[in-house]
Amino acid sequence: MPAYDNVDDAPDRKLDRQMLKRLLAFVRPYRKWVIISVICSIFSSLFMVARADMTRIGIDTYISVGNLKGLWILCGAYILLLLVQAIMQFGLTYAMAFIGQNIIYDLRVKLFRHTIKQDSAHFDKTPVGEMVSRVTNDVNALSEMFSSGLIMVITDVLILGFITARMFTANWRLALVVFTVLPFLLIASFFFRIKARQAFRAVRKGLGQINSFMQERVSGMALVQIFRREEQDLAKFTEINSELRSAHIQTVLYYALYFPVVELLSTVAIGLILWYGGGQVVLESLNVSAEDQVMTVGALLMFIQLTEMFFRPVFDLSDKYNLLQNAMASSERIFKLLDTSPSIQDDTSSTVTPDACLGELEFKDINFAYNPGEPVLKEFSLKINKGETLAVVGATGAGKTTIISLLSRFYDPQEGQILLDGTPINTIDLDWLRGRISVVLQDVFLFPGTVRDNISLGNTSVSPEAAEKAAHLVGAHDFILALQHGYDTVLGEDGGSLSVGQKQLISFARALAFDPGILVLDEATSSVDTETEHKIQAAIHRMLEGRTSIVIAHRLSTIRNADRIAVMHHGKLRELGSHSELLAEKGLYYKLYQLQYKDQEVSDD
Repeated sequence: MPAYDNVDDAPDRKLDRQMLKRLLAFVRPYRKWVIISVICSIFSSLFMVARADMTRIGIDTYISVGNLKGLWILCGAYILLLLVQAIMQFGLTYAMAFIGQNIIYDLRVKLFRHTIKQDSAHFDKTPVGEMVSRVTNDVNALSEMFSSGLIMVITDVLILGFITARMFTANWRLALVVFTVLPFLLIASFFFRIKARQAFRAVRKGLGQINSFMQERVSGMALVQIFRREEQDLAKFTEINSELRSAHIQTVLYYALYFPVVELLSTVAIGLILWYGGGQVVLESLNVSAEDQVMTVGALLMFIQLTEMFFRPVFDLSDKYNLLQNAMASSERIFKLLDTSPSIQDDTSSTVTPDACLGELEFKDINFAYNPGEPVLKEFSLKINKGETLAVVGATGAGKTTIISLLSRFYDPQEGQILLDGTPINTIDLDWLRGRISVVLQDVFLFPGTVRDNISLGNTSVSPEAAEKAAHLVGAHDFILALQHGYDTVLGEDGGSLSVGQKQLISFARALAFDPGILVLDEATSSVDTETEHKIQAAIHRMLEGRTSIVIAHRLSTIRNADRIAVMHHGKLRELGSHSELLAEKGLYYKLYQLQYKDQEVSDD
């Protein structure tokens, strides 16, 4: 089944019964409210038709004979009917909104829960904007369908059915005369539906383009201003905005054409009623007694009222058809995401939960490729002892970061095993495994929220005291206290005004706060001032003490302090040993040292 990120990319499609069946499964928990809405819809539709009948009764039974008392009683009944209909309409509107919003709530939760359980391979090949679009734009399209689509379609069909039935029971010949305009109405609705759908797709495409353009330019505003692209970007924005405006105007044009056509056909139908029905009234008034008249003035007015009522739901159904088609396109993309099963998940039949994490790791004959035919790790084998610090070095693309990803089970190797304390990690409970490993990534990400929340990540198992203790250990406590509200200072997006070094220290505190058995550190390559550099080095030293650690090292001080150094080259482990041992061998590490680390030796000294 092809997937389309935007509705405008999707071909025209008929309503998919299987898709509707899956969508209606979300309605099941709210069956009671569906029943309420359907009951309210039935009575509201019946009362609408009854109002026209009460007009007929009032004219033929009371007004024509001058029965004021009966007319007053009928007026009271008419007002009571309006009140009951208003109550039914309120119940229908509230029930539909309640059903729609609860279904959308459930669907958003289900989508988010499913998304956060996906493996890294899914996020590698799926753009962030597309995933966000599933939970926002596509869910909103379904919200419209559930809140004002399905039940209103039922209501409109009921109204049309009741009106048609009443017309034919009252006077089938006049009903047939009225329905002679129906083919023209269906043709007009058909063309409106097609043209409106195309116009709405153009609007959605334009909205996507303008949102994307704004996001890109705001994110890269510094570059826009440095390279003086303000005028060019303004011209491009104006062009996109103009296309969006034209698309909106096009939708207005089709509505502006369709409304008068419907009104014209409604007027023609009423004219036919007056011509045929009025003629019947005149002829019968001349030839038969009042008691034997089939077509009366009251019946004629009832037909006019019913005809006016008939055309509104026809227009609504054309509009709702487009809404339902958009919802089908959105549901296809939503279910495509929900049907994507993560490749990394626990096998409940064989999953184990160890009693403790001692920290002994072993990589055995690992072969791994992100893409078939492009191996990243080849026959990689390495044992890391409990409490040992291993520094991993190598050129870009040597497979260093991949080792971290495999250990954390962001991916599974195609061949080989990774053992933790002698147990294959693919048989260990995934939550337990990741709970024993803290990973500090090279690119630090801070969430909007307080400093304390960024250290604990909202985990109640990390007490405020534990968060502050971790900050103390990595040397972040002093600068955090210097912030306006200390640990309760609210950070903006991605850390707000914090420096690169401060962000790194907070990420170190975050890693230590969870007291991991295994620490994995991908050292940042960002340049910082000398004082912050010393703080970071001291923090790293304290973090590595007493726990099994893997460091993708870029600082010479970290490499020298490591128990062993693993030298990676083209996905293979080429050399293994201490700093002094590898220098003495004058192999690959020696060359790497001469190229990258020798200058740091001078600055460290």
